[in-house]
Amino acid sequence: MDKKLIDILACPVTKGPLIYDEQKQELISTSARLAYPIRDDIPVMLEEEARHLDEEEYEHYKKKK
Repeated sequence: MDKKLIDILACPVTKGPLIYDEQKQELISTSARLAYPIRDDIPVMLEEEARHLDEEEYEHYKKKK
């Protein structure tokens, strides 16, 4: 995933920053507690396609901010 693209993308729900999880191929919004999937190098920035972060994941990503 291109770093420049990550820098300009924002959470569509909160307009907050995103964290790239290369291993899971997701963009994480800690402010919305959502993980947006990346499919074929294309971020799917739809709330209905995102999965909710559980408390453990949320705390993990919150520390990475």
